[in-house]
Amino acid sequence: MTATPDPRLRRRDKLTSDTRAAYAFMAPALIGFTVFVVYPLIRSAYFALTRYNGLTAPVFVGLGNFRRMFTTDPSFWPSVRATLLLVVLYVPLSLAIGLALAVFCNRRMRGVRVLRTLVYLPVVLPVVATITLWKFVFNPQVGLANQVLTWLHLPTSEWLSGEGSAMPSIVIVMLWSVGSTMIIFLAALQAVPTELYEAARIDGAGSRTMFFRITLPLISPIMVLQVVLQLVTALQTFNQPKILSPDGLGGPGFSTRVLMLSIYNNGFPTLGRVADFGYASAQVWVLFLVIVVVIAATARFSSVWTYSDHVS
Repeated sequence: MTATPDPRLRRRDKLTSDTRAAYAFMAPALIGFTVFVVYPLIRSAYFALTRYNGLTAPVFVGLGNFRRMFTTDPSFWPSVRATLLLVVLYVPLSLAIGLALAVFCNRRMRGVRVLRTLVYLPVVLPVVATITLWKFVFNPQVGLANQVLTWLHLPTSEWLSGEGSAMPSIVIVMLWSVGSTMIIFLAALQAVPTELYEAARIDGAGSRTMFFRITLPLISPIMVLQVVLQLVTALQTFNQPKILSPDGLGGPGFSTRVLMLSIYNNGFPTLGRVADFGYASAQVWVLFLVIVVVIAATARFSSVWTYSDHVS
């Protein structure tokens, strides 16, 4: 007489087999995440508490790097101010221009697909090549920007060479890639039910009323997402000030030395200076905590300014 297998044992064996297969498929990603994310995070947290130049053994200094950052480093607070200025200029402008382009490209008109492609095209172009091109455009003597201002009989600018105009110039370069913001807003606009607009027109509502009473409330969750994305982008900006600043260190003066560039300058110094990985790691953790606080605050208060039709 042959014993019948217990169905519960067969289900457990199948579940175990599926679990092993799942872990096998996830293993490459988990290994990569551990090696390239978790391990560097742990090492940087350790280096942040040490004095380490990459050549000699780390020396434990406790919170000395953080005290130096907030009290004696002459470049830290200027870097904070440059980062805040970048956030204040870039985030509202990228949201406003991205939304305006999305609204315009959401209209039914001839050639709108070509227009959307042209707006999005800078996003897929090589970043370093386009930034270098903008450096020639902003050349005060022979650049296209001052030539256009001259043709329009407007005063020229020092652009990247002036302390007051360097950061706005970098923001202009960053806005060159506003197509990614436009695409996300465009997807949100196309998800708004057209029946709402038709009902509003029957009631006599104008375009402005429909935009502020229908469009903006319904895309408000996407707006919050965009605010978070643009804030993180601004706080992590590195390529533009590194390539566009005349000295590559965030000049002139400290006008474009944002926090990411300050971290790079300390971790990978030039002109024969010794690297300071410990201090750079401490700056990384300060920037990381700032980003976490910004995201948490935005998520915490997002329900205040977002529309939801969920009825509990």
